[in-house]
Amino acid sequence: MWDQRYAGADYAYGTEPNDFLVAEAECLPAGGRVLCLGEGEGRNAVWLAGRGFRVTGVDASAVGLAKAHRLAEAAGVTIATVAADLADYDPGEACWDAVVSIFCHLPPELRRRVHAGVVRALRPGGVFLLEAYTPRQLAYGTGGPPAAALMMDLETLAAELPGLVFDHAVELDRVVREGRHHDGTGAVVQLVARKPA
Repeated sequence: MWDQRYAGADYAYGTEPNDFLVAEAECLPAGGRVLCLGEGEGRNAVWLAGRGFRVTGVDASAVGLAKAHRLAEAAGVTIATVAADLADYDPGEACWDAVVSIFCHLPPELRRRVHAGVVRALRPGGVFLLEAYTPRQLAYGTGGPPAAALMMDLETLAAELPGLVFDHAVELDRVVREGRHHDGTGAVVQLVARKPA
């Protein structure tokens, strides 16, 4: 599915970074190693690299990641990428200053495993930044997966991220303009969480 979505010449979710990431980027350790989950065509990774972060994007779609490298080249920055299904990807232990998850929707069992891996992979003082659609998004139909089970809310995240301190955690409706697949008012959850030093 994702190779097909990213196969066109245009960028399915645009080339501009996610608004929430831009607004909260100052919370990320300056110049740190950042892992971007489900990074697709690279818009967030490239933006972070342009601000001095050392970024690795992981995604199951090699097609999307090839476009991420083209976007990085056009922006004059370098990013690393890993073509891997998140079901098989090991982010390591205490090796990332930040992990970024922007609209990375996964089946519940896999999401729990990935989030446990995020907690393990963050260094002490590291930050997890996430924006995703909540189940209320189904009523809007302006983007995101077709099933509530693939979405998340604060209660879900609190249960799946023990060991992290939530510095910023809200559910809200906001206008999301990110290419042709995220376009209009959406119901989202936004999180900035920190691993205690």
